[in-house]
Amino acid sequence: MNKRNPETKIKTDKYYFECTTCGRKFNSGELRYLCPDCSSQNMPGLPPGGVLKTLYYYKEIKGRYKRTQLFDRLKEKEYLDILPIQSEKSLTRLKVGKTPLYLIPELDLNTKPDKSSQLPFELYLKDDSQNPTFSFKDRASDLVCAFASEQGYNNIVTASTGNAGSSLAGICASHKQKAIVIVPYGAPMAKLVQTIAYGARLIPVLGNYDQAFDLSISASEHFGWYNRNTAFNPFTIEGKKIVSLEIFQQLRRTLPDRIFVPVGDGVIISGVYKGFEDLLRLGLIESMPVIVAVQSAGSDNLIRNLTADVFLSRKSHTLADSISVDIPRNFYMARNFISAYQGESVIVSDQEILKAVFVLGRNTGLFTEPAAAAGFAGFLKYLEEDKINSKTRNVVLLTGSGLKDSSAFHSAINMPDPIEPDLNTIIKMNFT
Repeated sequence: MNKRNPETKIKTDKYYFECTTCGRKFNSGELRYLCPDCSSQNMPGLPPGGVLKTLYYYKEIKGRYKRTQLFDRLKEKEYLDILPIQSEKSLTRLKVGKTPLYLIPELDLNTKPDKSSQLPFELYLKDDSQNPTFSFKDRASDLVCAFASEQGYNNIVTASTGNAGSSLAGICASHKQKAIVIVPYGAPMAKLVQTIAYGARLIPVLGNYDQAFDLSISASEHFGWYNRNTAFNPFTIEGKKIVSLEIFQQLRRTLPDRIFVPVGDGVIISGVYKGFEDLLRLGLIESMPVIVAVQSAGSDNLIRNLTADVFLSRKSHTLADSISVDIPRNFYMARNFISAYQGESVIVSDQEILKAVFVLGRNTGLFTEPAAAAGFAGFLKYLEEDKINSKTRNVVLLTGSGLKDSSAFHSAINMPDPIEPDLNTIIKMNFT
């Protein structure tokens, strides 16, 4: 495989990096994944330190345009001023992002059969299952692939439990790049089939996600491949932050009161925060919406450790495989964001996640995988506990299609017995 010389200098001065652990700053003159000092102290069993945040020269950006024109110009240029790429033409020709934000005026929660309740607040669903590979993670893959294309990389590797791998495979195919996807053996078959269909090199390993992650890093160092891993490549956050810019635009440049985000390793929620933080730094907004981290009770290693003095992990077991994480690799950045901006958190059971899938489906026609439904389960729990005030504006991120992991629903579905193909049989059935 062709490989790029990793010592080649990056030709850009539009951004720089800041270590989320020690605060050290690095210029953009060379390829970086982690802070070398902090990452050298990382230990097995703990979230990695040294994850980098990408920052821009916000004062210079503000000086280019009048304040009344600033967001218009950012949007017209595909937010290029606050992205680490040189040209919007480097992005895929597929439609990544710009996903619908649906207003849901009423919900039937089965409290009164056949009667929906008009909601006294605004509920919006941001449906990222409409991305090309049916996952929120296309946002990160597209930006990573665009950067790789500009810098001369043709081979991109990632470790994945499913969605990140199929996303990289699909977006690489659209860019005419080669994807290498390393997955734990036993990852959901639908996602693996999707990965292979896109032409990626799939490498299952007899180990867990953390072992696949470490192997992908060793391989990228040995072969000179570009690495897409979340909480390793800082540009995954930059791709995911665009969802916040879209929400701001779709709400006519106003903010929601709350955003419910399903959380696993902490990268998506950090991206949501980062998008709004960029708007704050540019003076386009004056406050941060309340962002609610939602985790499964069977995989709560991020939320449970938010206020802990010492990080303690426990084995994850949840049907929401995409957010099943023993060691959340973006823990420290996510915790920093949640602490700095007074974020909230809620833990939901697998039963509540399954309920959310079906409440969402029958009320909206949207079918989400369990990990995506976790955010909606968090919203329903807030609603049940009377934490949603009237006249507030609430957004739930739906991060992936239910077709990505349909086997998770088999135990929850009672399939009807077949009938004879006879109209009288149907007439005798109760449809009232």
